[in-house]
Amino acid sequence: MKTITKLFVAAVTLFGAATAVNAKTVKNTDGNVSSDTETVAEHDMTVYGANYTDGDKFDGLTRKVGFDRMIPPHALEVCYNKTTHIIFPAEITYVDLGNENLVAGLADGAKNVLRVKSAFKSFKQETNLSVITEDGSYYTFNVKFAKEPLLLSIEMTDFLHDGEAVNRPNNAQEIYLEKLGQESPMLVKLIMKSIYKQNKREIKHIGSKRFGVQFLLKSIYTNNGLLYFHTELKNTSNIAFDIDFVSFKIVDKKVIKRTAMQEQVLEPLRAQNYVTVVHGKSTEHTVFALEKFTIPDDKQLVIEVAEKEGGRHQSFVVDNEDIVRANVIDELSIQ
Repeated sequence: MKTITKLFVAAVTLFGAATAVNAKTVKNTDGNVSSDTETVAEHDMTVYGANYTDGDKFDGLTRKVGFDRMIPPHALEVCYNKTTHIIFPAEITYVDLGNENLVAGLADGAKNVLRVKSAFKSFKQETNLSVITEDGSYYTFNVKFAKEPLLLSIEMTDFLHDGEAVNRPNNAQEIYLEKLGQESPMLVKLIMKSIYKQNKREIKHIGSKRFGVQFLLKSIYTNNGLLYFHTELKNTSNIAFDIDFVSFKIVDKKVIKRTAMQEQVLEPLRAQNYVTVVHGKSTEHTVFALEKFTIPDDKQLVIEVAEKEGGRHQSFVVDNEDIVRANVIDELSIQ
């Protein structure tokens, strides 16, 4: 009986020692870490190398993300007593801060300027910052605290304005925006710039001319669910034409009394060279991108430009047959 008791005590002691050893494999020094987070086993260190961490191991068949898929982040320094301003080439639509060490917000009155600073007088742990802009670009930053940041005003370059279209920053990635459907914002921008640059007049029967001002529809293009309207405003007078607005409306062909119910306003999604004034003896042309649409036989599209505090308004009518004959964009020929 004594022998059995001694064996039982020895077994309990051995089990307790084993439990204590196993308990040491769980190091939860951070209260925000799950209790099942394990330290790296010696076997894993041998197999995967000294730089292996438990985050590299996944259950099941998993393909590791390679560095060729990585968007290299920019380095950014912030401090507590000074504010860092980052100027982006388009309106900011999304900002994500890595942790509570950072505070950020849009500059007052500027939708493309982000101000960033440290929330504390000092922090040791590196964090990150991610930004998405309206043109579909994605930017990422690794952020560290510095007593005196080297750069306090930073301009993020738009690769479309670098002078060389292939000069694209490695940390900018296309994001597809819901209002552009399945079209890439970058491709939309390239198409509009190409139409504007080529400046071809392929429609010669649609326009308006009064009071020394001529408003023309030069061409209509289509690509991947979007329509591109290329217009021109020519001012042959000596008085500047200040643009109040340009509108696209679908109206009834026979309207006795125009009401809000008889008009459908179409909002352009993008505009290339949308100017606010056409000076005397000068010409400006603009490219508008709209969601694809067609018009019933009893309706028509009216494109109107209104003069601010003036009466030289111009408008013309576009029929459905002009829209369905829109030229298809050859993406390979975009300049």
